[in-house]
Amino acid sequence: MAAQRISDEPAYVLHRYDWSESSLILEVFTRHHGRIALVARGAKKPSSNFRPVLLPLQGLHLDFGGDAQIRNLKSAQWQGGHVMPTGEALLSGYYLNELLMRLLARDDPHPRLFDAYAAAVQLLATPQADALQLALRTFELWLLRDIGLLPALDCETASLLPLDAETGYVLVPEAGLRQAHADDRSHLSGRQWLALHAGLQESARFSDTLRAVTDGSAVLKLQLRALLHYHCGVTMLKTRQMLHDLQAL
Repeated sequence: MAAQRISDEPAYVLHRYDWSESSLILEVFTRHHGRIALVARGAKKPSSNFRPVLLPLQGLHLDFGGDAQIRNLKSAQWQGGHVMPTGEALLSGYYLNELLMRLLARDDPHPRLFDAYAAAVQLLATPQADALQLALRTFELWLLRDIGLLPALDCETASLLPLDAETGYVLVPEAGLRQAHADDRSHLSGRQWLALHAGLQESARFSDTLRAVTDGSAVLKLQLRALLHYHCGVTMLKTRQMLHDLQAL
């Protein structure tokens, strides 16, 4: 069977490794093929057309082919649209990439999640700090939902009882959504969880979830962080540790 050739595939570079003195192995997130590995031969040479293009957080169109686990990159073109994020926004983009590297299986397409990632990266390029945090929370929810790690947000996980709008609930890694206890430091009301549930329906857009996240985003950040750390098997992600170290300096 002839090796499959894919052309003009929307993609983002998540990570890159040295493969030889002149070549790179790329982990890329594509819209129709999910997370895949590509070899970019000669990409480190000063004369390579790949050199100025294969950057993180930049929309690309890729041509690649091959039937091995690591396929061959044939061409890459910058899609345009926004400038590279800087400062905390750049680290936040690396944080999104780390989540995808840790939680997405190879060759598992998630086209709606790809579109959500593109929307989040676009927001990271804006200078508004509040937009940055809302973009991160929204993408975390979409990622957890799309890979099946987010429980239903319209009912208690253990009992499947519908949420009461005025009661507080917390999201616990091993128990899902449960009613808040007296010793829970923070929680969201049933009304807030139901708004998030509505913003994550199949017909919802990234902007719909973004609006729902606005109410209670600080509490949601803590609860989603605990859930993500649990499923990633870490106490802190590398990009979070890097941000903390920079802030300490």
